[in-house]
Amino acid sequence: MSILTALAAGFGVLALILLGAAVRTFRARRWVGAASGTTVGLLFASLGALSGTLSLSTQGYRALTSEELAATITTVPTGPRAFQAYVEFPDGRDTTLAVSGDQVLVDARILKWRSVGNLIGLRTQYELERLTGRYVGIDDERTAPRTVHSLGPDRPLDLYDLLERYSLLGLLVDAEYGSATFVDVTEPARFEVRVSTTGLLIRSVPP
Repeated sequence: MSILTALAAGFGVLALILLGAAVRTFRARRWVGAASGTTVGLLFASLGALSGTLSLSTQGYRALTSEELAATITTVPTGPRAFQAYVEFPDGRDTTLAVSGDQVLVDARILKWRSVGNLIGLRTQYELERLTGRYVGIDDERTAPRTVHSLGPDRPLDLYDLLERYSLLGLLVDAEYGSATFVDVTEPARFEVRVSTTGLLIRSVPP
């Protein structure tokens, strides 16, 4: 269980206890005590909802502590300026994508939290976002067929959408930025996409 999930559960239990006590106090016609208990109970309920929302929205994002493997990509040319990319993720997911271009490009979103966020268990996190075919020539980038594939998993709540909608969550964010890496595809090959605190990098590995 993550710290955020534990906090959500703890705040939820406290909220239920306080709201239950407030109801009993209200029935005893102790209005001031009932109002105070209700206010504090709703506060804990809000904190629990916030913790639960953050826990749910960060699922799929991976905590980043040092350089680590983000994906392994096997490329196989299928024609002039065209290839297939077989993508394997550390969590066991995999997908095969048809790509047009001279190179394979992968980009990611990286989110760094302030110390307050670190105290509640949030760490620098990343998520691979897209795999794109890239052309060497600028004119080809403008006119040749382009392919863009999503690499992120579907989730009911997205962390970046929440940050845009609720400005208070932005107080926990130190920095958010994108990073990308690419490599030529001229023959069958296998690559590791790795992520570090400075961004993405790609390395050729034996097939």
